[in-house]
Amino acid sequence: MSSPTILRLSKLSIVTSLILSGNTFAQELKTNNESLEKIAVYGQHHKNYITEDAQSATKLGLSIKETPQSISVVSRALMDDFSLDDINSVLESTPGVTVEQIETDRTYFKARGFEITNFQVDGLGIPQSSGSIQGSLDTSIYDRVEIVRGANGLMTGAGNPSATVNMVLKKPTYITQAHASVSYGSWNNKRIEVDVSTPINDEHAVRAVFTKHKAESYLDRYETDKTIGYLAYEGKLTDDTTLSLNYVNQQKDADSPLWGALPLYYTDGSATDYDASTSTASDWSYWDNSAEQVYVTLEQNLSATWVATARYAHIENEQDSELFYVYGTPDRETGLGLTGYASRYDYEDKHDLFDLYASGKFDLFGQEHDLSFGVSQANMDYNEQSLYDYTTGNGFPAMPSLDTWNGVAPEATLADGLNGSDIENKQQSAYISTRIKLSDPLSVLAGVRYTDWETKGTAYGVVQTRDDSEVIPYIGAVYDFTDSLSAYASYTETFVPQEELDINAEQLAPITGKSSEIGLKAQLLEDQVFLTLAYFDAKQEGLAVALPDSLPSDTRYYAADGISSDGFEVELSGKLTESLSTSVSFSNLSIKGDDLVKDYTPENQLKLAATYQVPFFEGLTFGANYRWQDSVSRVQVFDETGTALVTTNQGAYGILDLMANYKITQNVGVTFNVNNTTDEKYLHSLFWAQGYYGAPRNYALSVNWQL
Repeated sequence: MSSPTILRLSKLSIVTSLILSGNTFAQELKTNNESLEKIAVYGQHHKNYITEDAQSATKLGLSIKETPQSISVVSRALMDDFSLDDINSVLESTPGVTVEQIETDRTYFKARGFEITNFQVDGLGIPQSSGSIQGSLDTSIYDRVEIVRGANGLMTGAGNPSATVNMVLKKPTYITQAHASVSYGSWNNKRIEVDVSTPINDEHAVRAVFTKHKAESYLDRYETDKTIGYLAYEGKLTDDTTLSLNYVNQQKDADSPLWGALPLYYTDGSATDYDASTSTASDWSYWDNSAEQVYVTLEQNLSATWVATARYAHIENEQDSELFYVYGTPDRETGLGLTGYASRYDYEDKHDLFDLYASGKFDLFGQEHDLSFGVSQANMDYNEQSLYDYTTGNGFPAMPSLDTWNGVAPEATLADGLNGSDIENKQQSAYISTRIKLSDPLSVLAGVRYTDWETKGTAYGVVQTRDDSEVIPYIGAVYDFTDSLSAYASYTETFVPQEELDINAEQLAPITGKSSEIGLKAQLLEDQVFLTLAYFDAKQEGLAVALPDSLPSDTRYYAADGISSDGFEVELSGKLTESLSTSVSFSNLSIKGDDLVKDYTPENQLKLAATYQVPFFEGLTFGANYRWQDSVSRVQVFDETGTALVTTNQGAYGILDLMANYKITQNVGVTFNVNNTTDEKYLHSLFWAQGYYGAPRNYALSVNWQL
């Protein structure tokens, strides 16, 4: 038997052993006769906050325990306790997710070895072929973030076997609530949040959130200014009709942002070792991002068990930037050998999303079953343009050593070489999913989605025309050993259109693949703790991988012959005692088929967040948030035989954040955070051939008021 097969079977045996031992333990637990439609999630103020369903997975209104996939929830409490103010920091704390922060204002996310391209807001899929986020998504407007690991094309259309990130907006409440916080931290980091919700009357309510965040940085010259506004309305038009409106406006202006990052090796092949504050951004560069979003939801009760839902969203994103990239390989002794590269980049995209579906229950053969079906359409247009300076001599200046450079570079006249893309995408889908109760303990979930994806336009002077369609099946099963313990299995196929261009500026063909998962879910300690064990196996063909030495302004890709991944994940979250709440996970991943992706993706990750309310000191809480990953590497230079000559290595490391919170009065509290407590020096990512260092030890103090 081959060694990969032995490894895969050994991972499967680990999960199987855990499932069997978990079954024995669960049999000893006190049986809970209450409905299991609620699960324990990391608690706020040491209460067990819960989520009732996982609409981002099936639209069947199922609990997380009833869904045959791994699902994690990052609660509002965890975000508040550890100042997880953007989606990057949230996903850094999520089991099995790797955050590839390649630049200050551009980030990719990966799970199970594949890029996360499925994002949702309140369960509404926002199709996109690339998972990169420009700027950052602030979390002050979200109640929680749900992460469904594995393929989820059933709900989003196109999908990778990685994960789906569902950001659940804060909703209006029918009891007046108000919250405000002010914080100040290292590098003049200032943030203010105001969140107010109030009923208009018994049937209508509104909510407003405002956030202002200005900060300098540990990185030389880098500064940001972010403003977020959010308005929400919910009301009953009739006894059976509910209307929800949500509006989001976010602006982030960044001065001296990274475009590209630091060179990672010298001409002699040895590794560079710059100060953590070193930046390749010029003092005149900027990158401004704005986003505007409107969501409309109309729900109509058709009967006691059936609901029809119509949803519409309009989303606009704009980028305006003048950037400075540094490339080349420096000399170890002098630091010379680098060249600057100035560019102007403008980007705009528009999404119009429509989703119409019905969901409910029906009786058959003495059992109650679930059914959901619907149609959706997404119109997505984007336009991007780049300009350069080929004539004045300021567009490509020779660089001094980065060790002494102060960011001064000649300002380029960016008026040459106009190029870019103007693309229209349209996705149309029809889908159906059902849960059939074959018996009291056994449920089978099945679904199918037909998706047609049409692309037309031009990209860098090359006409782009594609029309791809795919039928995406999904099947899963859940078996309840007891009220508190269940085993599950699921299988689905995947389909992902790609906008990436090959070396000839031709659009890559869609990615296809398959994904399967088995696991165990258990509710422990009278449903105060939730445990998930999962083994997964996925494969994709035609995945876009960036060509070495591609420039950020015009990155080109190749289609990998086939990449597969398998591994296991263990997650436990909830309230262990009256004083201790925790979320802990370990994930193991093995990638085969592409050494580049395998090398820069960590094989093992451990993540732990916990808070402890001191029992003998009322109002005092301590917390810790720890993320560890093992070593990663990237081959930078090959010889003509394919032998690695230069390799960049990032050793295993862990980041520890600490928190102390004291509730001064019933309404006022103060929180002190220490981030990267051990002052670890590490590279954010080896996703690209360049990289930059994470923030050193830093501090923040916040005062919070709640009505």
